[in-house]
Amino acid sequence: MDSTTGLRSLRDFIRFGASQFRAAGLSFGHGTDNAFDEAAWLVLHTLHLPLDLPESWWDARLSEVERTRVVAVLRERVATRKPAAYLTREAWFAGLPFYVDERVLVPRSPLAELIAQGFEPWVDPETVTRALDLCTGGGCIGIAMALALPQARVDLADVSTDALAVAGINIERHRVGEQVRALQSDVFDGLEPGDRYDLMVSNPPYVDAEDMAGLPDEYRHEPVLGLAAGGDGLDTVRRILAGAREHLTEDGVLIVEVGNSQAAVEAAFPELPLIWLEFEAGGHGVFLVHARDLPGA
Repeated sequence: MDSTTGLRSLRDFIRFGASQFRAAGLSFGHGTDNAFDEAAWLVLHTLHLPLDLPESWWDARLSEVERTRVVAVLRERVATRKPAAYLTREAWFAGLPFYVDERVLVPRSPLAELIAQGFEPWVDPETVTRALDLCTGGGCIGIAMALALPQARVDLADVSTDALAVAGINIERHRVGEQVRALQSDVFDGLEPGDRYDLMVSNPPYVDAEDMAGLPDEYRHEPVLGLAAGGDGLDTVRRILAGAREHLTEDGVLIVEVGNSQAAVEAAFPELPLIWLEFEAGGHGVFLVHARDLPGA
C-alpha cells in the first residue's frame, strides 16, 4: 500500500513530510532548522498558501491534483537532498522574499537583525549615503539594506556573473533599480579607485577546508565559490581587511560575517580592534571595525 494512502488534510501531509525527513536523516539550516517547519514550508508553498496560514485551515482537505503535487515535492526533497529554497525558488531574508537557485547561497545570515535596526547604534542610518554589499551572491543583504536605508545608494559586488544574474532578478523584483546597482568585482578589484562607502557589509566565503570536507549533502548543492575559503577559511577575509580602508569614508564602518572562522580571525589579526557583535535572534561570528582602525589608515 502506498504510504500516502489515507492522507487528506494539510495537517496530514505536513506530518507525513516531517516524518519522511526525519527518517531520511535530512539536514536543515537553509531557512528552517527542523523537519516540521521544512515540511510545512514545502507543502504551503506548493499549494500557493501563505507561510502564516491560520491553523484553522490545517484540516482543509486537498484535491487529488494537490495531493499528487505535494507528495512529489516532499519526495524530491528526500531524494535530492536539495534545500527547500532551491525547490521553491524562494527564500526569506530580513522579512523579504527573494528568488534563489543553485547559482547562489541560500540566505541565512544574522546580518538581517542589524539591517532591521538600521545598523544602530554602530551607524547613524541617516548619514549613510553610499553602502556596499561585498560578495553579494543573490543580492539579499544589499537589497534589504537599500530598503532599510532609502537615502543610500547601494552597490552589490560579486566575482560571479551567475550570482549577479540572480541579484539582477531580485533588484527587479523589489523595484530598487534606481537605488541599487550590481557590479562584477573580485573583492575590490572591480571597483573604481574613487568608490568610497559609509557602510561596507560582507558575508564572504569563510568555510575552512576541514568544515568543507564535513558538509552535509544539502550544503553541497550550494556553489563552492560562495563557501570555500582555503585551509583556515580566511582567504577572502584577508583581502577584505587589506583593501577595505581604500574604499571606506573617513568615518566608515566595515561589517563582516565569518561564522565558525571567528577563532581563526582572532588568531590571525590580534592587533585589530574588532568588535564582535551579539544577536538576540541567534547567530555569531560577525565583526565590526572602523575605517580608522584598518590597515592604511
